[in-house]
Amino acid sequence: MVRPILSPEERERGRRLGATLRAARGRRSMVDVAAASGVPVETLRKIETGRIATPAFFTVAALASALRLDLATLAADLTPAAGAATADAASA
Repeated sequence: MVRPILSPEERERGRRLGATLRAARGRRSMVDVAAASGVPVETLRKIETGRIATPAFFTVAALASALRLDLATLAADLTPAAGAATADAASA
């Protein structure tokens, strides 16, 4: 199966997801979060760095649970409108 090329918006959303997960991880190691979530360390590393811009839902759900993030809030924070608001606030 050939994956379609991601749009710039999808890549940006993946970057924001990675940054959000990294911030939520705080001082915890990747190994600790990976063990708590059942997600391989390398997968977590790729998500945090934006190399996996569209991770599977259950991967995100497992990471959110391990990091005590609410999925609804996480999804709302990653919508295009939220990203535009963040970019607008940063440029002001």
